Amino acid sequence: MANIQNLFSGPNQLTLFRIAAVPIIIILLLFPNRICTFIAAMVFSAAAITDYLDGFYARKRNLVTTLGKVMDPVADKLLVSSAFIMLAALDWVPAWMVCIIIGRELAVTGLRNIIAEKGEDLSASNLGKYKTGFQIAASIPLMIHFPFFGLNVQAIGNLFLWGALVFTIWSGVDYFVRSRSLLQG
Repeated sequence: MANIQNLFSGPNQLTLFRIAAVPIIIILLLFPNRICTFIAAMVFSAAAITDYLDGFYARKRNLVTTLGKVMDPVADKLLVSSAFIMLAALDWVPAWMVCIIIGRELAVTGLRNIIAEKGEDLSASNLGKYKTGFQIAASIPLMIHFPFFGLNVQAIGNLFLWGALVFTIWSGVDYFVRSRSLLQG
């Protein structure tokens, strides 16, 4: 019974919330007007905050589960990738940037799986954390899109998007370089 309770513990509920937020964000962005895009950005923001909270809460309360370890990064990638795909579909971000961002995520996930099969673990570096921060910081104003309180939020989002692209490439290269010794062994 304890395992079932841990399966649906607070941290795992936060991870599942991130996954459940994805279709809501997608539906809202199908109607790109000021209200829907603002609500989509707020749902995205709430979901992004849970990324930090679930890990913090799981470690603090000793509620780390296999489901959490597996689903947390999947939920993160699903949330960010879906947002960027919708933004590209709306022609609010360049599709080539989205391809690089999602391509890096898929490549690193594949590499992590290979490393895990060898019984090794290569934790994320600070570069990966900066990458995630810039991706989230870009997504929110890019989703709002329309001028807000006189601010050109699209320009702000584009600035963060370029930062996200730099950290996406840099952290991806770093991850592959750091994994070379584990792959050769």
